[in-house]
Amino acid sequence: MSADRRPAPALPRVHPTVVHMLADAAERVPHGEALVCGERRLDYASYLECVRGFAAELGSLGARGERVATLLGNSIDACIAAFGALAAGAQHVPVNPLYAPRELDFILRDAAPVALVVDEALAPAVAQIARAAGIRHLIRVGPQSRRLDRCAGSAGAPPAWPAPEALALLQYTGGTTGRPKGVDLTHRAISTNVSQREALLPTRSGERIVCMMPISHAYGMAMGLFLAAYCGGTLVILPRYAPDEVLAAVERERITVFPGSPTVFVGLMAHPGFARTDWSSVHTCYSGAAPLTAETLRRWREAVGAPVYEGYGQTEAGPVLSFNPVGGPVKPGSVGIAAPLTDIEIVDVATGRTVLGAGERGEIRARGPQCMAGYRNRPAETAEALRDGWLYTGDVGEFDADGYLYIRDRKKDMAIVGGYNVYPREVEEVLFLHPDVIDAAVVGVPDGYRGESLVAQVVLRAGATTLPDALAAHCAANLARFKVPSRIAIVEALPKTSANKTDKNALRRSLGEPTSTDPSGRNP
Repeated sequence: MSADRRPAPALPRVHPTVVHMLADAAERVPHGEALVCGERRLDYASYLECVRGFAAELGSLGARGERVATLLGNSIDACIAAFGALAAGAQHVPVNPLYAPRELDFILRDAAPVALVVDEALAPAVAQIARAAGIRHLIRVGPQSRRLDRCAGSAGAPPAWPAPEALALLQYTGGTTGRPKGVDLTHRAISTNVSQREALLPTRSGERIVCMMPISHAYGMAMGLFLAAYCGGTLVILPRYAPDEVLAAVERERITVFPGSPTVFVGLMAHPGFARTDWSSVHTCYSGAAPLTAETLRRWREAVGAPVYEGYGQTEAGPVLSFNPVGGPVKPGSVGIAAPLTDIEIVDVATGRTVLGAGERGEIRARGPQCMAGYRNRPAETAEALRDGWLYTGDVGEFDADGYLYIRDRKKDMAIVGGYNVYPREVEEVLFLHPDVIDAAVVGVPDGYRGESLVAQVVLRAGATTLPDALAAHCAANLARFKVPSRIAIVEALPKTSANKTDKNALRRSLGEPTSTDPSGRNP
């Protein structure tokens, strides 16, 4: 069944690229406040001038047609670097600064960027990895090095704006094989997706948007960096999610649009300062990653006075596929209706070819202009994900009679921890690197704060006495901290299927958690 019972609103203006979108904002509201981060503030005219200057610098380094990676925390520099790479005609590779050296090494080797823009605090640890990956230019950014909001016009004429069909983003996401996959997205895909989101969640000129999610993440870009530029609004950047800082920023900066996640909404409502915060300026909130309970949605709206619109997407889809629309019913538990120009169908899990009706569960597939061109250097996985013009999401869902989509399960073995996709196989491979580990299994389990957390069971070699804390430290040295299991148990053996594969449903049962609801009846 396609999501066509409730048609999406008409698509608003689509810019050729998000660089054109930023230039349009600078023309419309040159003196409008664009970026705020602590004491640093930048208007749109200066924002565009800095982007042009940094783009010219990158162009002089041979970036056009190549890739430029960024390893930056949330900052004004991160915004300028992202738009500067795109404006230079390079493909931007945003890398999460929380990644461990092992993860960074793989991504940088696979992406092969010509330049890496890195926070000066991370540069010493990253320099050797960058050299090994063949990166020719390491650009350090920070208070002791340089600030990108001071490079306007520093390197001559900027390059011509990129073409819509050129590759714009190379965004890495987890992989079932334990290795991250680089998602190739064109300028047309990401710019169109901004307008698709705008159709379902229209903004007003001059919105003030808080950004506590990582700008290196697909959600942070779509619902922060690009959203603000589209409406000529102010992006209020926080270095990280810290409840005290978020609550203070909402009141001090008169935030109007609040993008969050289940972790944020649940965490803030439990904070003693939540009830004392003046939320009167906030009119719209967004959420993704995992569903919020009807009770959480009710409590938030009563306390804040603004609804939470839940949506669905993935990196491979630019990332927005659906949202509860501002102009229609908001259904608790649903991720809404399909964005304009987007077809979503529920198909049987076994073959992916039989389209199912309302109320029937199956794999979610989608097609639209926002979908990826493919995975970098992964032809087999690209062929598996993109079939006959459809993106097979690996998620299990169903439509109701009104064409509202509900996510019911994941066909692929993945957990969403605090808004981040984590593939257990990647964590298992790190556990196997420990010399005392002979078998390991990791599963995601429900977590009231993070959405899901990871639990590992490990079998040690005979005679080994390694403790769970040592295994957790081993994981922390090789993985971003959100991928480290919250619990590690040493067991004599893992449950196995008749084919001698690890039986993760049996593992979940042993933990007292619900098993997979894959309608095919197969273990995930």
